Parts: sequence; structure tokens; C-alpha cells
Amino acid sequence: MTDAADRTAVRCAWANTELLAGYHDREWGVPIHDDRRLFEHLVLGGAQAGLSWSTILKKREAYRTVFEEFDMDAVARFSDNHVQELLRNPGIVRNRAKVVATVNNAKAVLKIRDEFGSLDTYFWNFVNGVPVKNAHQTLADLPPTEPISDLMSADLYYRGFKFVGSTICYAFMQAVGMINDHTVDCFRYNQV
Repeated sequence: MTDAADRTAVRCAWANTELLAGYHDREWGVPIHDDRRLFEHLVLGGAQAGLSWSTILKKREAYRTVFEEFDMDAVARFSDNHVQELLRNPGIVRNRAKVVATVNNAKAVLKIRDEFGSLDTYFWNFVNGVPVKNAHQTLADLPPTEPISDLMSADLYYRGFKFVGSTICYAFMQAVGMINDHTVDCFRYNQV
């Protein structure tokens, strides 16, 4: 937030700190079609499980560095020794299951890319290539999941992914613009 207009704009209620407002205003809900950025959001969503989004945002640059800017081919080749190094890095969430899942998920992403041509094609097929625009009045109206996130989660688990429950998938879909869940009073609602 850099000027008076930014400070007075009506935002989604969760964007209640400068860090979250900046993310909300510039990124959340903007459609993403770049495979690396989609993989980044999938990884960060899994890392968030049990934690706050602001914690993950603070660690995002470290994640980008240690996971090779989310180069799926590079991450898929990470060895057990590399994983051990990552677990000593205070810049990321040092949860063994989450770090191992990231490497596992990179390998699974490569299979999706082989089958669908891109991660973009795979994910956006769940919404027929067009963002779903909801019309929630308040933060309390937003559901933690929807049938579409249930389907995505089930398919990802079937393909061997980890840390891809329906709630994580729904948050992923919101973040990458597959679902517009800005509340109707938010200045970003009609912009994304």
C-alpha cells in the first residue's frame, strides 16, 4: 500500500495487513497460466497447511531460491541429500513431509505435463478454461471447499500428489484466478 487510495480501498476482509493487502491487490485471483507459477502456488499451498498465509508469503522468496524458481524438472531431480539440506534451511517451513511432498509433486507434475502438454492445460480444464466468478458478500460466506476442488483433489491424489486436500485445492484455485472469490464490495472483484 503506497498511497492514500490504497489505504482507503475496500478489500476482502482477510487482507488486513500491509503484506496481505499487497498480495491481495496485485496477485490474488489474477488468472495464472504459467506452469512454474502454478507449481509455485501448489507448493506454497501445501506448505501453508496448518499455518497462516502471511507466514508463507514471508518465506516465498526463500522458497523460490531453494526450489530453483519452481523449475519442476530440477525439483524432480532433488536427491535425499538435497532434501536433508532443505530441512536445515530456516527460510522455508522445515517439515519433512512437506519438503518430500514438493519433490514428489514435481515428479507427478512432469507426468501431467507429458499427458496434457502443460500444467496450465490440466488445471484450467477443471473450470473449462474460464474463471468461475462467485458473488460472496462477506468473508464468512466463502466456503472452505467446493465440489470442483473436491474433484481436483481426488484427481491429484489419484496421480500421486501429496498435500492436495480439497481445502488446499480450493485456496489454490482462488489464488491462481480459477475462482474469483473477492467479495462483491472489494475493489478487485470486477478487476480480475
